[in-house]
Amino acid sequence: MGKLDDKVALVTGAGRGIGRAIALKLAAEGARVVANDLDEAPLQEVLTEITAAGGAAVGVPGSVTQDGFADRFVRTAVDRFGGIDIIINNAGFTWDNVIQKISDEQWHAIVDLHLKAPFDILRAAQPHISAAAKQEQRQGRTVHRKVVNISSVAGLHGNAGQANYASAKAGVVGLTKTLAKEWGRYNVNVNCVAFGFIQTRLTAVTAEQDGTIEVEGRNIKVGINPAFLKAVEQMVPLGRAGTAEEAAGSVVMLTYPEADYVSGQVIVTGGGIEG
Repeated sequence: MGKLDDKVALVTGAGRGIGRAIALKLAAEGARVVANDLDEAPLQEVLTEITAAGGAAVGVPGSVTQDGFADRFVRTAVDRFGGIDIIINNAGFTWDNVIQKISDEQWHAIVDLHLKAPFDILRAAQPHISAAAKQEQRQGRTVHRKVVNISSVAGLHGNAGQANYASAKAGVVGLTKTLAKEWGRYNVNVNCVAFGFIQTRLTAVTAEQDGTIEVEGRNIKVGINPAFLKAVEQMVPLGRAGTAEEAAGSVVMLTYPEADYVSGQVIVTGGGIEG
C-alpha cells in the first residue's frame, strides 16, 4: 500500500531532473501520473519506467505556455483517470542576463513559463476540484487535494542576473498563498517549495564547455563556472548542492496525508541556505 494509492497527480516538466524524480516518487507511492514535458523522448522514458514498475501514467507533451495547453492537461487527467488530486507545477528553465540586456522576449518567456503557466493550469483545474469537493461534502466525506508550486530562493531574496526569473518565482509565492486561502474551503492544501542550488542539467555543465540547451528553437546557455560552484557550495550549511531526488522528496512529502494540515507555506529546500 502506498501513501497515494489511486490519487491522480499532474506533473509538468516531468521528463528530466527534478520533475522526473517527482513523477517517479509519486508513482512509487501509488499515484496515477499525468506527466508533461516539452520533449517527447524523455517524457516517454518516464512513462515507460512507471508502467514497467506496475504503475499507471499518461503523457501530455508540449509547452505549458501554449494556448489551450492547461485545458488539455487537465482534461487528460479527468478523462483518463477520473479526476484531479495532486498538481505539481514544476516546468521551467532559466534565461539570465542583467536587466538592461533582458529583451521583451526573454522577460515574457520566463514569466509566462514560471508564473502564467501555473496560473493557467490551476484556473483550468478549479471547476473540477470545486465540483468534486462539493459532491464529497454532500456525501459527508473529507478528501484532501494537494497543490505544490515550485519557486526558488531567487524568488525569495533576488539574484543578480535573474530579474525575470526572480520576479516570476516571487509571483509563484503570491499565487500559492492566495490559492491556499481561496481553496481551503475545498480541502485543498496549496504549498510552495523554493529550491536552492540543485544539481540538474542546467547546472551540471561548466561554463568552460559552453553548454547550451535548445528550448523551443532558442539556444539557452546553461552551466556554471567551477569556481562559482565551489563558492556556492561553501555558502550552503550542508556544504554541497542538492540532488534531484532530494528536491523531489521535499515536494512529494507535501502530498502525503501527514501534510493534510499544512497549507500556504513556503519550504526552502536548500541545505540550510537562506538566500
